[in-house]
Amino acid sequence: MTDTKTNAMWGGRFAAGPDAIMEAINASIGFDQRLAKQDIDGSRAHAAMLAATGIVSDSDVEAIRKGLLTVLSEIEGGAFQFSTALEDIHMNVEARLKEIIGEPAGRLHTARSRNDQVATDFRLWVRDQCDAAIAGIEALMRALLAQAEAGADWVMPGFTHLQTAQPVTWGHHMMAYVEMLARDRGRFIDARARMNESPLGAAALAGTSFPIDRHMTASALGFDRPMANSLDAVSDRDFALEFLAAASICAMHLSRFAEELVIWSSAQFRFVRLSDRFTTGSSIMPQKKNPDAAELIRAKIGRIFGANVALMMVMKGLPLAYSKDMQEDKEQVFDAADNLMLALAAMDGMVRDMTANREALERAAGSGFSTATDLADWLVRILGLPFREAHHVTGSLVAMAEGAGVDLPDLTLAQMQSVHAGITDDVFAVLGVHNSVASRISYGGTAPAQVRAQIARWKEMLT
Repeated sequence: MTDTKTNAMWGGRFAAGPDAIMEAINASIGFDQRLAKQDIDGSRAHAAMLAATGIVSDSDVEAIRKGLLTVLSEIEGGAFQFSTALEDIHMNVEARLKEIIGEPAGRLHTARSRNDQVATDFRLWVRDQCDAAIAGIEALMRALLAQAEAGADWVMPGFTHLQTAQPVTWGHHMMAYVEMLARDRGRFIDARARMNESPLGAAALAGTSFPIDRHMTASALGFDRPMANSLDAVSDRDFALEFLAAASICAMHLSRFAEELVIWSSAQFRFVRLSDRFTTGSSIMPQKKNPDAAELIRAKIGRIFGANVALMMVMKGLPLAYSKDMQEDKEQVFDAADNLMLALAAMDGMVRDMTANREALERAAGSGFSTATDLADWLVRILGLPFREAHHVTGSLVAMAEGAGVDLPDLTLAQMQSVHAGITDDVFAVLGVHNSVASRISYGGTAPAQVRAQIARWKEMLT
């Protein structure tokens, strides 16, 4: 493929080509070659429109169509030689197209600019990434649903401040992440819908005098409509920012779950056992089984959130319309998308493979006076105490149990009645962890019946 500076897109305006430093800072082909398929799809749609509107002859467009398919085949087959001197994916494709079909290749760029071309390519790529993220999230949601269904009535401690608070069910805890991921899924769906407008045909910034049909190209590329303002069309990167924002929140949720898996798989907790596929050993300590996949997922939020901030900084001071700064919009989005998909896949695998330790969960559920709130509620509901008084009575009983080195259910009725004479034997029915979780029947509560209802709802929604 030709690789000379005489083919530079500046044409006759500049006598000398850029030196090595300028070439290095100006070229984007090192990363934007990832847009090859989207670039060729956009060019094919543009060429078909040029023929349909009579701007370019049918014979030239047919040559362009066949030539573009050849270029795509070379790229996908690994035979294409990318040239830094040709700067970007657009000029690399066009130069190779000219080598294949000759003079008609020069007509492809009629009524468009690299500005609307790159905006279209990048929007198509990010749209594809939204679809991939949605699929990855749904796969992880299904894995969590399977875990929740298996342990819908298994008791475990619920925490606040990482201190034992109240008993919950394993299924309820798993379903909390299903809800988080559902919001992530919704954000990607919303972002995709908002970005589904076509910049193609906006040209450099002002539109074009050629009688193009932007609705035709928009439809051909799966967009809902063309963008309504040519300045906005070439200068907007909100779609990439929305993708990064959604990715950042999703990665944060993955990081929170990863942190719990790190804690839960430790020898001090033993709540879960992670499979060998997602753990590593120690080079010196043979007993170790390190949750490396979870730890790396926990770290991914830094890269993904960093990409979000980086693109915000690129865009924050740019006047309309296009500025070369916007060439810096892609690398961080590519990196964030890659790492989000890797984190989703790794978490999906860990969740599908992990084994919850039901016995350890239940032992922990009953520790730390986890049913104290149940006792306070019983005092209100049965004895009619004001909640603040019930809270005080319960606190006194907790202190008594703690001093005796026992848990609340281990206190005798006489000990309890020494704090409040109205307490009866019936109180012991609410102090068991299974009774506690079964009583939480409010919508969205941890009662197994509520958990199973939510599982059924989500299984239906994800079919």
